[in-house]
Amino acid sequence: MSLPRRTLPKSRALPRFRLLSTLAATVAATLAATLGVAAPAAAADPFPSSMASTGDSITRGFNACGFYVDCPSRSFSTGTDTGVNAHYRRILAANPAINGRNFNNAETGAAAADLPGQIDLAVSQNVDYVTVLIGANDACTSSEATMTPVATYRGHINTALARLKAGRPGARVFIMSIPDVKRLWEVGKGDFLARSAWSLFGICQSLLANPTSTAAADVARRDRVRQRVADYNGQLAAACAAYGSLCKYDGGAVFNYPFALSQVSGWDYFHPNTAGQTVLASTSWAAGFAWTPALV
Repeated sequence: MSLPRRTLPKSRALPRFRLLSTLAATVAATLAATLGVAAPAAAADPFPSSMASTGDSITRGFNACGFYVDCPSRSFSTGTDTGVNAHYRRILAANPAINGRNFNNAETGAAAADLPGQIDLAVSQNVDYVTVLIGANDACTSSEATMTPVATYRGHINTALARLKAGRPGARVFIMSIPDVKRLWEVGKGDFLARSAWSLFGICQSLLANPTSTAAADVARRDRVRQRVADYNGQLAAACAAYGSLCKYDGGAVFNYPFALSQVSGWDYFHPNTAGQTVLASTSWAAGFAWTPALV
């Protein structure tokens, strides 16, 4: 409940400090207008004291430290590995209060339909900051026909964000664009080991099937899968904008990053290896919130 605004009698002069403050503000504004100096930027977001990551195998660090295992310590988001220098470690350097309060709620194999449950877990953990990277498994399916429809994908995102806003209304949420899976085909199609892994393990066959084919049908299929990812990213941007100022979208930074085959696991030629997690951490961090030291 807000207190009623108190007004001064007309006969009472303004206190001296208010007069000086008003004068200073007027002078500053006049100088800024005269000299063409930009107005001061809006206050940045305070560094969080707890965080959770949500998403799929990329966020779990799958195949980044061992053969077909999750490696959450090397996650770009909540990982603890000093070489990767995840969001968590960067925040920890500025705000020690986050120490040990980094929760990796992502699940290997997860799709957008699993995001609301992960967000529920983040709410129960009372976190101040949530990262979201979800959708690769909605496009990378056994065939083009089994990809998640765009409207269905958006519905899952809306549900998850609504639960976050209801459960942790003050938490910041950073949504990352889905990587360009066609880029993976571009850098790996000429590598025998990559092609063999894609076929042997049935990886992302919606896009990676027949990787050396130049047939019109295969070319068009790859373009349609890439467009589906772009459509998902468009929905992520729109959902984040609808959420409000506590949501930040990466502007397509992850999608547009031209990753190299050397940044992909040599076991499945699909997931980021340690080098890939490192560059994902730096790329996404640069596109995220402008954090400032927390008030204590």
